[in-house]
Amino acid sequence: MDTTQRPSNFIRQIIERDLNENRHGGRVVTRFPPEPNGYLHIGHAKSICLNFGIAEDYEGECHLRFDDTNPHKENAEFVAAIQEDVKWLGFDWGGRVYFASDYFDQLYDFAVELIKKEKAFVCDLTAEEIREYRGTLTKPGVNSPYRDRGVEENLDLFRRMRDGEFADGERVLRARIDMASPNMNLRDPTLYRIRHGVIHHQTGEEWCIYPMYDYTHPISDALEGVTHSICTLEFEDHRPLYDWVLDNVSVPCHPQQIEFSRLNLEYTVVSKRKLTQLVEEGRVEGWDDPRMPTLSGLRRRGYTAAAIRDFCERIGVTRSDNIVEMGVLENCIREDLNAHAPRRMAVLHPLKIVIENFPSGAVEEVEALNHPQDAAQGSRKVPFTREIYIERDDFREEAPRKFKRLVSGGEVRLRYAYVIRCHEVVKNNQGEIIELRCTYDPATLGADPEGRKVKGVIHWVSASHGAEAEIRLYDRLFSHPRPDQAGDEADYLALLNPDSLRTLTRCRVEPSLAGAEAGERFQFERVGYFCADPVRASGDTAVFNRIVTLRDTWAKIEKQQP
Repeated sequence: MDTTQRPSNFIRQIIERDLNENRHGGRVVTRFPPEPNGYLHIGHAKSICLNFGIAEDYEGECHLRFDDTNPHKENAEFVAAIQEDVKWLGFDWGGRVYFASDYFDQLYDFAVELIKKEKAFVCDLTAEEIREYRGTLTKPGVNSPYRDRGVEENLDLFRRMRDGEFADGERVLRARIDMASPNMNLRDPTLYRIRHGVIHHQTGEEWCIYPMYDYTHPISDALEGVTHSICTLEFEDHRPLYDWVLDNVSVPCHPQQIEFSRLNLEYTVVSKRKLTQLVEEGRVEGWDDPRMPTLSGLRRRGYTAAAIRDFCERIGVTRSDNIVEMGVLENCIREDLNAHAPRRMAVLHPLKIVIENFPSGAVEEVEALNHPQDAAQGSRKVPFTREIYIERDDFREEAPRKFKRLVSGGEVRLRYAYVIRCHEVVKNNQGEIIELRCTYDPATLGADPEGRKVKGVIHWVSASHGAEAEIRLYDRLFSHPRPDQAGDEADYLALLNPDSLRTLTRCRVEPSLAGAEAGERFQFERVGYFCADPVRASGDTAVFNRIVTLRDTWAKIEKQQP
């Protein structure tokens, strides 16, 4: 066991102390327990890396468990997507995949045990009445009039709840703890409720009563032999209930709950309810929309698992709530792709150039490096022809002295090719530039002749050999760094970034990119990092998603804001 390569944190310190004291028999067992009611997002990645990483580093086990106690919101699609995401991040649960529904029989038996110990009772209050009786933070709750039912009556009513004799909401099973507790979670919380007319993705129609999360979770941990139940800070106030459940039923062990701060990321939301709303209202294309903070969305956009693991390690594990800058995540993918992504040339806003002294119909293949800092990636041949395309922004009829690209009457070097000079600008009837007439210097392939220097270098694509492509410029989903601070749903939705997706058609890319494999990543030189979209396509046209720009342009925007 070598943990010296990873930075320490308070959770690792707890585990190392427990190992030194031989608690839990020297075992380390963690679990990642998502609810299958949506797709995993970047916040889940932090928990995945933490739970699986700890198990790996301390030669323990990490279970994948689906807390599937709300069948009206859960389905098999989410189960499959969650498994795919965990595998994609690089983690293996070693066959230890569980469902809370695996324990429904045992959970029912433990509820019977609580009733027999006079620790639980069947309550006839409505959901609204239970809320009223519960009290407030400054006012104690009031006991339910059904709290003192006898054991036999409670056992009979609970059995009849299971047998389907009562309607939804007619009765619930509640713990009998303390209605005057300063911790609201201990004021006789609900343990079971009735749900008719739903088909559970694992158990079908076998059950019409379902256990609550706060009751199910600790028992599931104990039945699986979990030693350290790691969860986010919103469950800190639930820990006394977690311990109460385990102290009052006959489980084989008592796991330790440890809380850490959840991941809050700028310019997005990680509330599953809000993400579901975005999907269901059609404000994004789906859970895998590249603008979404879901792992499937990030994967489709072109993010690598290595970059996300690096991000999770950089932000660390603490008990202090904070908001992580989006730039941290973007820098992680930039650094990964800068080191590994092959280079290609692509023109997003084409402007045609005719090189008049280059032979008509001739094709010359010029040598282009696949990666300027990685010789092992080798080189490729790029066709150079009489007609080429350059970026429209790389030309100005008149430009300031600092403009180091092509100007009327000026020279510029074409990347990997020749120096060209512009001597004529062709315009249409509206005065728009539609073509440039240039000449090239055959002596300038790969270098400037002695005593002559050209400062500007621009990229290009052959007009006759380049492939047509659709380029999707994805940007941040929200225009405000903290959309979760909006006061209501209308405010939150109003903060959606109207420019989070711009689609460019009739772009031109190197011919090799026409056959790019789905998910393959590239740096389009001088433009950004892009990924061949693994889902969408427009006929035979190649489709590329922008993963991230070459530099953090949002940092400049934020500095300019008052």
